[in-house]
Amino acid sequence: MLKTKLLHPEIWSALGSNGHGAKVLIADGNFPVTTAVPVTAKKVFLNFAPDMLSVTDILKVLATCIPVESATVMVPPDESHQTIHIEFEQILGSEVPLKKLKRFDFYDEAKSPDTCLAIASGETRRFANILLTIGVVKKAE
Repeated sequence: MLKTKLLHPEIWSALGSNGHGAKVLIADGNFPVTTAVPVTAKKVFLNFAPDMLSVTDILKVLATCIPVESATVMVPPDESHQTIHIEFEQILGSEVPLKKLKRFDFYDEAKSPDTCLAIASGETRRFANILLTIGVVKKAE
């Protein structure tokens, strides 16, 4: 048993095999993970039941394991405010910029060859998808 918050071996493998600039998608239960990310992206399905696991549960753990340089979220056509995006900002901190894209622009971004990992959640809140860009580990001074 590992002594870290993240225990999933396939997620560890995907994160350890990629670095700065690679992208990690945490998808809500409505996102078409099998068809809307590159074939080369590792796909992990944590969507056991509705709202198990949530996108925010997964994000909280991933944020302890990787440096997040930036994040991109999906917004509805009217670009209305989504409360889950406030939760994302609270988890990631104010130093991580949150870019907002409409649905099909977000799909295009998720299909980028830089997307190395896609995690399907059981999240039922709409527009709860987040695409993380992995940053660099900064040397302690």
